[in-house]
Amino acid sequence: MSLVYGGGNVGLMGTVADAALEKGAKVIGVIPHSLERKEVAHRGLSELHICRTMHDRKRMMAERSDAFIALPGGYGTLEEIFEVITWAQLGIHHNPCALLNVDGFFDGLVQYLDHAVEMELLKPEFRNLLMVETDIDRLLDAVQAYKAPPVMQWIEPDET
Repeated sequence: MSLVYGGGNVGLMGTVADAALEKGAKVIGVIPHSLERKEVAHRGLSELHICRTMHDRKRMMAERSDAFIALPGGYGTLEEIFEVITWAQLGIHHNPCALLNVDGFFDGLVQYLDHAVEMELLKPEFRNLLMVETDIDRLLDAVQAYKAPPVMQWIEPDET
């Protein structure tokens, strides 16, 4: 497996990138020029792509990814995972989306999503687009076994 991520050398993702590199994995970073200038770009990656904007970053990361897994994080983490789940819901991609729920970090978010289903604001089939697992090995097995659901009925094929 390879890792595609935001290209930084700080925080949890910098640590994850270093660990993946130590295990011999290919690690691809994508970072906007503004963050690269602030010297937070990881210079020891297999590939480092410097782009213009955060939107370009997300597009480039998505183009290079076969799955999307969120680790504990803040606003950026939530924004990115919800964008790719929305893309899956719209049929823009057919890749697995998942949360690694370390020490219950995402419990409140999972409860919120389940509540949204109960309140009929989120269809169960869309809720099921997001896998949640507490164990990395089980999560990776689930990601590898993932089969995308058929394109949703209300989406015209030419709209994607």
